[in-house]
Amino acid sequence: MQQSKQTENRISPQWSFVCHMEYEDGSAICRVEKEGATVKVKPVEIAPASREEADPPVFLGLDGQDRVILMDPVSKAVTMTDSCPENAFAPYAYREPDSDRIWFVYDGDKETGCDQLNCGSEGSPVIVFDATGPALLGLVCVGRGHHVTTFTSPSDAFPHMPRRAFVSNLLDGSISVLGNDPADAKRYLKVLDVIDLCEPDKEKDGKTGTPNNAFPHGKVFSPVTGKIYSLNNGYGTIAVIDPVSNGIEQTIELKVSSNLLLSPGGRYLIGKGADRKTDPDHVVGRLSVVDIQRGCVVTTLDLPDLYPSTYRFTPDGSKLYVTSAATGKGGQRDNLKKDVVHVYDASGLPELALVDEIAVGVADCGRRPVAFAVSDEGQTAFIPNPTDGTVSIVDVDSGRVTGMVTVGDRAIKEFNFSFWDGAVSGC
Repeated sequence: MQQSKQTENRISPQWSFVCHMEYEDGSAICRVEKEGATVKVKPVEIAPASREEADPPVFLGLDGQDRVILMDPVSKAVTMTDSCPENAFAPYAYREPDSDRIWFVYDGDKETGCDQLNCGSEGSPVIVFDATGPALLGLVCVGRGHHVTTFTSPSDAFPHMPRRAFVSNLLDGSISVLGNDPADAKRYLKVLDVIDLCEPDKEKDGKTGTPNNAFPHGKVFSPVTGKIYSLNNGYGTIAVIDPVSNGIEQTIELKVSSNLLLSPGGRYLIGKGADRKTDPDHVVGRLSVVDIQRGCVVTTLDLPDLYPSTYRFTPDGSKLYVTSAATGKGGQRDNLKKDVVHVYDASGLPELALVDEIAVGVADCGRRPVAFAVSDEGQTAFIPNPTDGTVSIVDVDSGRVTGMVTVGDRAIKEFNFSFWDGAVSGC
């Protein structure tokens, strides 16, 4: 992705990342960067709330001069300021491959999954930005959140593959199909189709249609097969979808998984989840490897007392990082490891061999992301420790923690990396 323009007198850092931290009573933003042998933390000024809590401004990222990029939720105007309102909302984001476009997704409110301001009672939106502007390209109402976004485009193997975006709608049990070819103005950023993920034999009353209990969460496109794989979390299956016809061709059973990750080569899917039902005092995390050419699970790893929160491959694809966090209640939560990161050798897929357990800070919360940067020094991993208000810095090649920086002054409720300027991957 093209980097934001920097001021002429600024030294280019070896690596840099921006993070947004949500607390119980406000938020904070900072940039962390390494210049020479020094790691600097640069907090962004936080201003009082700018409007009613019901419609907070949307935090999109920082530009190259560390100005805050905000969108007004009512007017949709995009501004760049020196400070950020304390109630600014940081949505989940998906960076479109080989593009300067970033797709932000809204879950809607907790009760209905709808964004009343933008979509009424019909669902919640995806908002598409050109990061080089920055410029708002479109706001599209899809189904009821949470949403996961996947993209398709032509390739040498599939020259007729359409340029589309597939957005899953958790509470509806469906996938909205959007046109994503800027040259096709009539279909660009328009909902072209809605894929119904209902499996009647998995519904208690044999119902059909939407809404249903598929609860899609986890979706990838494989360049090896030219198919989309959507995890129907509520059914314990993966729907295999033809992105040309939008038809479901088959389903693959995948139990105890809540998300999907595509291997670097495109042949394997890695599911991650946790068993909270078998033992009232212990959570058993699970990693499952699906061979999409065989259409079945070929490897299963159980992780006693470890809840796999976020998992990402390193930029070179050689290792898989799995962060720990918290889940469950009582003894289950008490017995969890909440201060480690597991590192697996991914070179032998479909086998995953644990090669390191890295001690980091504490994540006594449900989500701990991970981000990576590549520089002349090699690959660096950034592991946030929300409960401690810190970030551990890890040298990927050696697995050694090379430093820890303080980014918050108290326990963080929700930690998010920003990749507006393309400085990091993962998240």
